[in-house]
Amino acid sequence: MIKRTFWLRKIDELFRKRSVIWLYGVRRAGKTFLCKSVPEILYFDCEIPEVRRRVEDESFLKGVKGRTVALDEIHKLNDPAQLLKIAADHFPDVRIIATGSSILEANRRFKDTLTGRKHNLHLTPAISADVADFKADPDTRFLRGGLPDFMVSSGASPLDYNEWLESYWAKDITGIFNVEKKAAYVRFIELLFINSGGIFEATKYGRMCEVSRPTIKNYLALLEATSVITAVRPFSAGKAREISAAPKIYGFDTGFIAFFRGWESLRMEDYGLIWEHFVLNEILANMQSSRICYWRDKDGHEVDFVLYRNSREPAAIEVKWQASSFDGKNLSVFRKYHPKGKNYLISHDTAEKHERTFRGLKVTMAGIEEIKEITGAMWT
Repeated sequence: MIKRTFWLRKIDELFRKRSVIWLYGVRRAGKTFLCKSVPEILYFDCEIPEVRRRVEDESFLKGVKGRTVALDEIHKLNDPAQLLKIAADHFPDVRIIATGSSILEANRRFKDTLTGRKHNLHLTPAISADVADFKADPDTRFLRGGLPDFMVSSGASPLDYNEWLESYWAKDITGIFNVEKKAAYVRFIELLFINSGGIFEATKYGRMCEVSRPTIKNYLALLEATSVITAVRPFSAGKAREISAAPKIYGFDTGFIAFFRGWESLRMEDYGLIWEHFVLNEILANMQSSRICYWRDKDGHEVDFVLYRNSREPAAIEVKWQASSFDGKNLSVFRKYHPKGKNYLISHDTAEKHERTFRGLKVTMAGIEEIKEITGAMWT
């Protein structure tokens, strides 16, 4: 069995802090596969009635003392919150990975019962370490996306992406939440992916989907909660010429961006957008936080990503497929507003980390493998 080394290491790190992990991510992100690859794990599929009866029996936790247990699709249980609470409080030697599709689902089912008792782990589409573990071709990862089945199959077809959407609607939306107007909701997803990486305007999307502005905003919140999109909000210190309200919306996976845009292969001009999404995915996997912003002023100067934590100096990250296309202009404008903080350029053709000066600013030139170090510095 292939070992997803990055994620197994994350699980090990979290188990050192707490005995319950909520593992969530979009459908087919590989949650079941990851759970089964954890050494000596006991796996239980809670979609199976017989398994549910066994897990819900009061003697279950006593029978797995000292073991690592995966409870897949735990929301199928009658009272999953109570089971996990008892496990955390009275069976701390039982290490549990509970899985589901969204953090919203966990909050709805568990409410405040598990506050301080569990760690959340967002399983993103394949990151650079996964590409290496699966021995996948990077171009295949970019075009077909990072859902493992799509990335390693002999050829993902449009039918596969449509089936994923149908499953998402049936199991993650109508199966859990009360959402009407399927056509409008799916159309909204399509438009967001076609325009992925662009600034969000609720009124425009409401008009195109023929629903109200409040409905579109509700749709967006649900898509974000189910990890189908990432809303990257503007970083601002309240300066007059800084954009401070409109988020940029990124689709969760490059394969679906290519699908909705009708790409059967990648042209050279497509790599910049795809690389930007791939870098964002790497940041999300490492940070496990939504504190990722972009910066833009009213003159159109823009920095791709800004990482910050509380009062720490913001780290600015620019993303270019080729390092030679970077000139530092937008970054220099950003640093006039926010003088302190580290500057990075992430490109696919930078083999070794090094430092260069652009317009008087020191910029660390790095490849995607440096994301772990960059994000780690924000949390230490």
